[in-house]
Amino acid sequence: AVFGAGIVNSIIAIGIFNIPTFARITRASANATWSREFVLAARACGKGPWSITMDHVLPNIMSVLTVQVTIRFAIAILAEAALSYLGLGTQPPQPSWGRMLAEAQTLLFQAPLLAVFPGVTIALAVLGLNLLGDGLRDLMDPRLARKR
Repeated sequence: AVFGAGIVNSIIAIGIFNIPTFARITRASANATWSREFVLAARACGKGPWSITMDHVLPNIMSVLTVQVTIRFAIAILAEAALSYLGLGTQPPQPSWGRMLAEAQTLLFQAPLLAVFPGVTIALAVLGLNLLGDGLRDLMDPRLARKR
């Protein structure tokens, strides 16, 4: 609402909204990994901070970051749909699931399928992204790889 309507303003608003959470999770995961024994052992062997970060810290936080990216992308889809529903997102003729829902609202009793399809599509997109993040975490997490 502060930036006004339009796709560019929606992208900026959603990006600004998501950056602090992503940065906080990245920093917390990296700090937790830096205090683990294998990082301390690498430091004792004479490895530099850049080498430790690339070889030990980044691979161990990658699964957390991957899950966060997929979850944040799903939240961004919901936020864009909400902004478009309220008239603050994409403007005609650009398509948007939120605007489709808003336009279908007036015809809800005559043609309910006009609202069902965009609503189900939003739900399936969010569910699919969450399942994708879960599956990628299972593939990328080194602790889970040892258990398989």
